[in-house]
Amino acid sequence: MSTNKIIRVYSIPNCDTVKKARAWLTEQGLVYEFHDFKKQGVSAGQLNAWMQAVDWEKLTNRQGTTWRKLDPAVQASATDATSAARVLQAHVSVIKRPVVEWTDGRVTIGFKAQDWEAALTNAASQA
Repeated sequence: MSTNKIIRVYSIPNCDTVKKARAWLTEQGLVYEFHDFKKQGVSAGQLNAWMQAVDWEKLTNRQGTTWRKLDPAVQASATDATSAARVLQAHVSVIKRPVVEWTDGRVTIGFKAQDWEAALTNAASQA
């Protein structure tokens, strides 16, 4: 995970959920950095850190088009964190989006405005 005090959003730019998440961050006046993992990749260390924070099963998007297009043998090979990491590295679009590293060190997957609002409120009250 990043040690900088900036929100980092990892995803692909054309994902509708990510567009909503980025718009929400902008509306809140929050500064963030966008990392296009299709163009910039995801390091093994980064992937491992996310898996430790949120679990490999939550990170693996089994509902998406990319997953459904994978060979059934590749799908079946993702049985634990190590094997899932190989699949996610080879097919970054299978990573559920967005992955967000918050300034307080939390890692979240996906976007729900009410959840993000509550998390920011909780973080601010503990600061």
